[in-house]
Amino acid sequence: MVAKAIPMELGITIEKALKENPELKALYDSDEQAENLIDMSMRLEGLPRHTSMHAAGVLISPEAVDEYVPLSRASDGTITTQYTMTTLEELGLLKMDFLGLRTLTVIQNAAHMAGLADDTMMDIDYDDKKVFEMIGTGKTEGVFQLESPGMRQFMKELKPQNMEDVIAGISLYRPGPMDFIPKYIAGKNNRDSIVYDCPQLEPILAPTYGCIVYQEQVMQIVRNLAGYSFGRSDLVRRAMAKKKTKVMEAERKNFVYGNEAEGVKGCVANGIDEAVANKIYDEMIDFAKYAFNKSHAAAYAVVSYQTAYLKCYYPVEFMAALLTSVKDNTTKVISYIMSSKSLGIDILPPDVNEGYSRFHVAGGAIRFGMSAIKGVGEPVIEAIVAERKRGGKFESMYDFMKRLTSKEINRHTIENFIKAGALDSMPGNRRQKMMVYDSMLDSVNREKKDAIAGQMSLFDMGDEELDKANEIKYPDIEEFGKEELLGFEKEVLGIYISGHPLNDYTELMDKNCTRSSLDFMVSEDEDNSSAKVADGESVVIGGMLSDKKVKVTKKTNKLMAYIQIEDLYGTVEVTIFPRDYERLKPLLEDDAKVFVKGRAQNSENGAAKLICQDIIPFDMIPCELWIRFEDLDEFASKEQELYKNLLPYDGKDMVCIYAAKEKQIKRLPRSRGVDARRLVRDENFKFMPKEALAIREKSIEK
Repeated sequence: MVAKAIPMELGITIEKALKENPELKALYDSDEQAENLIDMSMRLEGLPRHTSMHAAGVLISPEAVDEYVPLSRASDGTITTQYTMTTLEELGLLKMDFLGLRTLTVIQNAAHMAGLADDTMMDIDYDDKKVFEMIGTGKTEGVFQLESPGMRQFMKELKPQNMEDVIAGISLYRPGPMDFIPKYIAGKNNRDSIVYDCPQLEPILAPTYGCIVYQEQVMQIVRNLAGYSFGRSDLVRRAMAKKKTKVMEAERKNFVYGNEAEGVKGCVANGIDEAVANKIYDEMIDFAKYAFNKSHAAAYAVVSYQTAYLKCYYPVEFMAALLTSVKDNTTKVISYIMSSKSLGIDILPPDVNEGYSRFHVAGGAIRFGMSAIKGVGEPVIEAIVAERKRGGKFESMYDFMKRLTSKEINRHTIENFIKAGALDSMPGNRRQKMMVYDSMLDSVNREKKDAIAGQMSLFDMGDEELDKANEIKYPDIEEFGKEELLGFEKEVLGIYISGHPLNDYTELMDKNCTRSSLDFMVSEDEDNSSAKVADGESVVIGGMLSDKKVKVTKKTNKLMAYIQIEDLYGTVEVTIFPRDYERLKPLLEDDAKVFVKGRAQNSENGAAKLICQDIIPFDMIPCELWIRFEDLDEFASKEQELYKNLLPYDGKDMVCIYAAKEKQIKRLPRSRGVDARRLVRDENFKFMPKEALAIREKSIEK
């Protein structure tokens, strides 16, 4: 009762709640138990709820740490100090942050795949125009610190020409300093537009085109303009780094007017106007809210440049290393595969005869890593690679089963290998392998048991003859359909490799979709990132229904649904409220290809979502089937036979005949209508060559 009476308001206190809520005040005055509870709560209010530990902070002392500070043990057993980092600094102890960085592993792996020595990356040309040109085009997916959509756009505007520009870009692209980006770019493009408040600022701010960007610049300003010592200027820097605006404000008088007792001359004594000095100090105070030191940004910029260098000169090796680093993040893997394909890099399926645990380079393409297959652990992959090195490539699925132990592979492992395409280099298609792998494994296991028991075959055949006799033959059946193969890949790899079920619909989607899943995503690498789609924007997205959850509302006890629509780039969560669910329910089939019209809903903590207003199946969008003949004579000679071949595909789509020589178009009557998409996708329709068929898509109403 007491908790519910506290207003849901940011920064609310119990004292303020008692003043604002008469009911809470009445409860406090009339109920002794409530009074005691509220009084105790006010005493506890504002106290730390729990202790926390810095993820990478290490305290260094000249002697045993417990001789300087009290220690405690965290819940996971880690020994920590009982003092805060501020108190430790005030005691003069050294605290260093040791940050683990995934990108360093990416650089190392990419360099090794490219055949570069371990120390090569430190000796590369850090003034390479080709690398800066690539950064300036915004093609920096996967480049450390420069890959978010916002940063890519910033780099396109900035067009960095040297490391100083990259260092400044990393420092500026954060909340607060972002406000200076237009001024920075204007100064870079036109040096005459830069205005310095006083001449003494020019040598300090010239490298950053008149903008205060780094803590080090503030230290130099207070030294050069007001006569601060190096030690005192560092105290100002520390106050900025810890966002101590009160300390900064108290230092204003010393900066402007000086402090003779403490050896500070001040700006006025150095000939700088009082108003100008205060203006400069105001800018420094404002900058203190977002202080960033150049040394930090420079270290990041070096790593950024190294990754950009690798992507520029060794794109295949770099993307392979990058994919390995995010193999457990399906969204990232999809994104980097799309990026690789845009660079002209082919992605090959995993292969037990060619692959390894990691993604690796294979003849200018990237081979999918076997560790990305669900249910396949590192010990299995190590055993496969070791056996391959010992006995050569596996000649068949039977040979593969026979050469590995039951501890290394089982039914589930083999099934997932087949579905992923990892056994495609052996005889037989995937459907044939799926039909026989179970009985083949039983046969292999029996042979191994017989061999252990010392039993021989009746005719005492040699090993090769025995293998051929025992190997189960594949049935004479065709491969799975394209969509089934893709479905298996998605099931065991989390993504599609050999294609995408929506590839045949790209023209239809381009014509009708106003947004893609990319517009609903937020960047994981950018603080305070938001989706491109605006909150409340009316949009149309298209794709496959990849997931569905139906729930009963608590208030009205009616059904509603949450569905996932997957396009070529990712997924969008769609909410279907009860008022629309019953009407749209028949369309919500697994893998249904649909357009969804609705209203975007942004979220503070994640990707935007879509509130559904209507769903239109792809097949409901009208289109025309165009059939090309060389001339009217060819059409006349084949007309009746054409009509017979069109009959099995009866539908509502118009058929248009195009005679190329005469450049004439003939539209068949509606009674000759067909299901154009089904006809074009059907491999059994062979009356006309595929290149003579085309679908012209119509648009839905936005």
